[in-house]
Amino acid sequence: MTRSAMTPERLRPVPRSDFPTYRTIPTRWMDVDIYGHVNNVEYLSYFDTAVNGWYGEQGLLDPRTSPTVFLVVETGCHYFSELVFPSTVHAGIRVDKLGTSSVTYGIGLFAGEAPDCAAMGKFVHVHVDRRTRRPTPIPDNVRVRLADLKAHDT
Repeated sequence: MTRSAMTPERLRPVPRSDFPTYRTIPTRWMDVDIYGHVNNVEYLSYFDTAVNGWYGEQGLLDPRTSPTVFLVVETGCHYFSELVFPSTVHAGIRVDKLGTSSVTYGIGLFAGEAPDCAAMGKFVHVHVDRRTRRPTPIPDNVRVRLADLKAHDT
């Protein structure tokens, strides 16, 4: 097998039009590392902030009192260009897969008004009972809102 046959094709940045909704997140001084850009671990925090902020904004989840919550079971990120401080990150949110008790998000992080994402992430949530932490079906009212975020080609 040749080297090129073994090497997966590198993902490319995606455009703003791939996301049905956005949340804005200001970068913070503490997000920046010694190299002068937002440190890679902060990108995962931005994913979490975007998705959980959307739940709250939609009235679908109160993280302090809801009988069920969403827990992260998988996350990942592809980096294309740097995010810096000070700036505003526009986090595009879409649903790539909606299961019985799980939802897979695609999240694009855009530097300000840039046309293509600086990073593209995968963020998987499982809907669980707050007390037992066991998976439970996503309620119909939440499922309807999540379906509104389905990616265009799924």
